[in-house]
Amino acid sequence: MLACHSLLITWVLLAARARSQSWRPCTDLLPLDLLTRALPSPGQAPPTQVQMVQSRGSRGLRLAGAVATALSFPASQIFSNCDFFPAEFSLVATFKIPRLRQKRNEYIFSVVENGSDLLLLGLRVSENRLHLLVTSPGVGGRSRLSFKDVGLDDNRWHTLVLAVTGPHATLTIDCGLPLELKQVQSFPSTLSTRGSRFFIGSRKRSRGRFSGLLRQLVLLPGSDATPRLCPTRDPSLAELSVPQVLKSLHLQQDHHRPVYPYEAEARVTLGNPPPCSGPEQGQLWFNAQRKGLFICDGFTWRTLLQNKERLDYVEDYQDLYTSSETFDVEVFSIPSEGLFMAAANRDSRPGSGIYKWRNGSFQLYQNISTQEARAWKHFTIDDKIFLVVANSKEAEPELSVIYRWNQRQRRFLRHQTLETHSALDWEAFQIHNHSFLVVANHRRDSNHNIHSVIYRWNPNTKLFEVNQTLSTSGAYDWEFFSIGPYHFLVVANTFDGQTTTISSTVYVWLNGCFQTFQSIPTVGATDWEAFQIDGRFFLAVANSQKFSDRGPSLYSINSTVYELNTLTQTFIHFQDILTHSAVDWEFFTIGEEKFLVVANSHDGSSYSLNSVVFRWQGSEGFVQVHSLLTSGCRDWEHFSTDEGSFLIYSSATSRLSKVFKLRTY
Repeated sequence: MLACHSLLITWVLLAARARSQSWRPCTDLLPLDLLTRALPSPGQAPPTQVQMVQSRGSRGLRLAGAVATALSFPASQIFSNCDFFPAEFSLVATFKIPRLRQKRNEYIFSVVENGSDLLLLGLRVSENRLHLLVTSPGVGGRSRLSFKDVGLDDNRWHTLVLAVTGPHATLTIDCGLPLELKQVQSFPSTLSTRGSRFFIGSRKRSRGRFSGLLRQLVLLPGSDATPRLCPTRDPSLAELSVPQVLKSLHLQQDHHRPVYPYEAEARVTLGNPPPCSGPEQGQLWFNAQRKGLFICDGFTWRTLLQNKERLDYVEDYQDLYTSSETFDVEVFSIPSEGLFMAAANRDSRPGSGIYKWRNGSFQLYQNISTQEARAWKHFTIDDKIFLVVANSKEAEPELSVIYRWNQRQRRFLRHQTLETHSALDWEAFQIHNHSFLVVANHRRDSNHNIHSVIYRWNPNTKLFEVNQTLSTSGAYDWEFFSIGPYHFLVVANTFDGQTTTISSTVYVWLNGCFQTFQSIPTVGATDWEAFQIDGRFFLAVANSQKFSDRGPSLYSINSTVYELNTLTQTFIHFQDILTHSAVDWEFFTIGEEKFLVVANSHDGSSYSLNSVVFRWQGSEGFVQVHSLLTSGCRDWEHFSTDEGSFLIYSSATSRLSKVFKLRTY
């Protein structure tokens, strides 16, 4: 690892000998903004092949034409005292690039000899990999330093720092944990750049041209730039030196600066949302009817700007009679098809229902045979749409099933079966372009202390394979969330065979697997809900009952909201909320207001009782604002359509589930 202020000893001494004069470095030991140097000076016309594009709220430059030399400058501009490239350095790059095809390589920058077109140095990205290429002087042989499984080509903004010293190289992405490699040969200390040019976004040829957006490209001789960038509030857009032309739009109106063709990824409709999946991620959508601006996160449209709605009251909207009692509902969208809801029903025949939103209400669309289904989870992989059901009926073997949406038949068809044990929940998530599923195995026979399993998608076989197992105690729910570059899983442990007063565990992704981060005392935990308010990160646990083999059960107990303390790097107690055998929390927003709704299922004597909506009120925490009469309430889901915002709850004691409309003003 490079020290923040380490100096370039080797190449400086060589430069001094070559010139036989007093010691001077080949270039300044300050950040060298390569992107700014390649752009035209004030008063000059910008190259027609370069476009400015705003994506996900930030601007970058795109090479749009067939000419690959649009952004270049001679190496002598920065290596003014001698011609040697520093032997110790770090590179900082901020870019956004869509997923790359296999065997496709694209250059972030390169240093090429003018006469021979010999590649002296190049930084390029390929499918899930980053490569540093260098040609050793004298020998002429080219070496390649490759970092695998980096997940840079996911159509999101990323900032990387690549630090090189001798045979060691360290890659830090979005201020996350560094990846280190050691090569057999050290980086050359006499790499001459005489008669060469820097090419930004290319290798001087059209082939291998960078197809994404480039926002920052900086060379820092002699030190690792990571301490200068990290920690930061937005690690994917950490700044060391960003061209002024990309920082604020009003600069484009300055007559002394070049005016670039400007593009923003946006669509305008009168109400019906356009498709939102992987290819549309980062695009903007303006809903002219609702006067709102939304951004696609790869799965759904998230509100950026909209009329400031406020919740007025909640009213009954639809009585939804399912085939049998319903333990869970999952609301999701299918591009070009519409809004759907999957109900996890108790009875095997006719099984569980898939409903479609038609003419302002949910209507039965498809029945799927399930075995005492307890939960559904919707997810996508490479624009393919899946549903996975948690079957809990005791059988040999017990199988939960993954279904895949068939575009031609417009139905969900069986894709894969996985052995589970009284499965109660699935969670789907992605880390570095890899797709995962984790199942909450509740018990095996009478043993609650068993393993829950994490599965990883194999893109070659198109199947999920066991990736990791974690010890759980009556696992009831999994919740995945990310904070900056870190990824977490938290399990709701309900019962260890003797008591419900046990710990639930938060895991963090480190070194390619999940490791224990924190244990939190819970009481019959059945659900975790992760959410963010004004840059603060929260976890809410639903505690269902206090039980032990030495006394009666208590159902009216506190559920708890925890907040991440950035100093101690732990989740600490924030607020207790009295609940009655709580089995679910749902966080949602209306305009700028934030809400939590709890599923109260039982108070010890009745299953018919009020579930409660709480509103965020800053220093007061969450305050009760509405009570909704429910029967055997098991799950809440919030969703929005052109008709407005809604809540739906499932009932585990009757066939009647209900949709409520959230009236606003």
